[in-house]
Order: sequence, then structure tokens, then C-alpha cells
Amino acid sequence: MNAGEFFVIGATHRTTPLDVREKLALDAAAAAALRAELAAAPELREHAILATCNRIEFYGVGSAAAAAERIQSSFCAHRGVDPADFARFRLSLVGRDAVLHLLEVASGLDSQMLGETEIFGQVKEAYASAQAGGSTGPILNRVFQKAFQAAKHVRTQTAITSGQVSVSSVAVDLAASIFGSLASARVLVLGAGEIGEKTARAFGSRGAAELTVAGRRLEQASEVAKELSAAAIPFEEGIGRLSDFDVIVCSTSAPHAVVETAAVAAAMHRRPARPLFFIDLALPRDVEPAVADLENVYLYNLDDIAKIAEENRAARAAEIALCRDLLGHRADALWRHVAPQLAPTGPEGPGSLASGPRPALRS
Repeated sequence: MNAGEFFVIGATHRTTPLDVREKLALDAAAAAALRAELAAAPELREHAILATCNRIEFYGVGSAAAAAERIQSSFCAHRGVDPADFARFRLSLVGRDAVLHLLEVASGLDSQMLGETEIFGQVKEAYASAQAGGSTGPILNRVFQKAFQAAKHVRTQTAITSGQVSVSSVAVDLAASIFGSLASARVLVLGAGEIGEKTARAFGSRGAAELTVAGRRLEQASEVAKELSAAAIPFEEGIGRLSDFDVIVCSTSAPHAVVETAAVAAAMHRRPARPLFFIDLALPRDVEPAVADLENVYLYNLDDIAKIAEENRAARAAEIALCRDLLGHRADALWRHVAPQLAPTGPEGPGSLASGPRPALRS
């Protein structure tokens, strides 16, 4: 029996502003609920959801146009977003183009931070969740497993992962440019998750004088702090002691801002001569944007860090070209294997969905 088409729809950092991505963000519980709802969709034979700070993507097998509309409708209903607004930024790819996109995502080639390795783990987690939920089948199993192989091949055969390729490394360099030496810098990490831990570790490796982890679950914060030889405090205590720190890394999973402008203004009254540096790595954002307007306060979010990383991307054009060539050949081979199991549908033909724009991948 023919399965339909392999496709991907979603919204990524390439075409979607940060304030819109905030509205589209899915946490693990919301993704699980949506995955269960989509499992009952007759248009969709297989599906997987990839949700990160820079993208929300749905990989599927089925009648592409109908399935894509079903996914969009369900997703927008869950997020309280007008489907027309989502469609303005929507990535839509079918067939070999969708295969190549997944390979580029898993390899870190489509990331804001070129060559980042975190996305590989996130793609694996998305696939594992889909498998556990029973929403994968022969097509997604093949495509995702081959994507993992391609990503490993690219990392070993090219220098795409060399240089500044993580948010944490760029964040530390930014702090060093503001404070000079980090030997006297006091760093507070709000949120004891993986991103916060990696950034704190990066500051520790660069000689930050003091590290403190603040979490809503003090036990988890204490475990992270112990590994970093840092202190652990309750989350609310951290919010109340902003003036005691020089660098504040924010990476919570809160659905709204946890650092308010008024609290930062009050902190600056207590430390008027010393700058305060916020690194907001959360989506939705943890820090109110107006904080950036306060004197002697520096605020960088995910998009700001990505702009800085673009300089590194431009300097590695040759590696990007090599990666695209390697992944292109692998996408061709994989598509030749998968295509006979699929039945193309719709008048638009393979490679695009008529219902949405198809932005070109840029290097």
C-alpha cells in the first residue's frame, strides 16, 4: 500500500521573528498532547515533532496538502495562534527537499549557530518520542536513522563543528568583551536545565570567579551546582538578588518573562557603577525586552547571539559548501530508496506544498 508523501512543515529562525517563535513554542507536555491528537488524523500515517528554541517542525507521511492543513489547524488551536499568521512564516517542503532539510538540521547546517552539536541530540529525542508514541513507521524510521548517520559523517569528514559553534561559547565571549577578565565576574544561572548548565560550565572554564545556580526545584539546582563547584539557591532568592551578580544567564521553561524591568531597575540602583549583563537563552524569553533600555544594562537574546555568530559562518563558507555537497549526495541516495514506497499526490508535484512558501536554505 502506498503511504502518500514525505513532507515537513514548520517555522524556524530563518523566516520567523523571535516574538512569533515565542508564541509557537511547545514544551514537552504540549508536544505530547499534540502528538496524541495527530495520531487520530486519518490524513497522517506517520509523524514526528521537532520543537527547539529556534524551530517547530512537523515531519510527516501522508497526503501532504491535507495532512499539512490538519497539522497546522491542530497546532494553531493548541497555541492560540491564527492559522493565517502561522502560514505567513511557514516552511513547507516535500519529498527529496524535505529529506535534505532533515539531514541539514541534524547536521547543524541549518542552525543559527552553524555546526552546533546540540541539535543532533534534539532531533534524536524528537524521533525517540515519536517512536514511543507509536507515530513512526517504515518511512520516518528510515529517514531519521539515515539522517543521524549523515550528521555523524559530516562531523567527521568536515570542520563544520570547529570554532564558535555553541550559544554558551558566544555568550562567554560577549561577557569577556564587556568585563574584560572574568576573574572577578559573579555569574547567576536562572534555570537548572541543560542549556543553563552548559553555559555555566563554559563560564567556569573561562575562570569566572563565582557561579550560582537558582532553580525552582532546589534539589535539581543543587545537583547541577555540585558538578560545577557552584552554589545553589532557591529561584525566588535569585530574582531578589540580581544586584549581587555581574552576569545573569536565563534559561527557564517559564511561559512568560521571569525577570521584570522594575526588578532590574531596582537592582541597578544598588550597583549604579557596575554593568549588569543578561544572556536570555529562553523561548519564550525570560527577560522583559525593556530591560535593554536601562542604563549600564546589556541584554542579549538568542537572535542577538546568532547575529554575532554570522561572522563565524561567513568565514567558513568552504566548509558549508563541502557539507552541502556531502549531504546532497546522501539525500539523493536516501530519496531513491524511499520514493518507491510513496505515492506522489496533488497537482503541485514533488518538492513543495502549494499551501505554503518554500524559503531557500541560506548559508
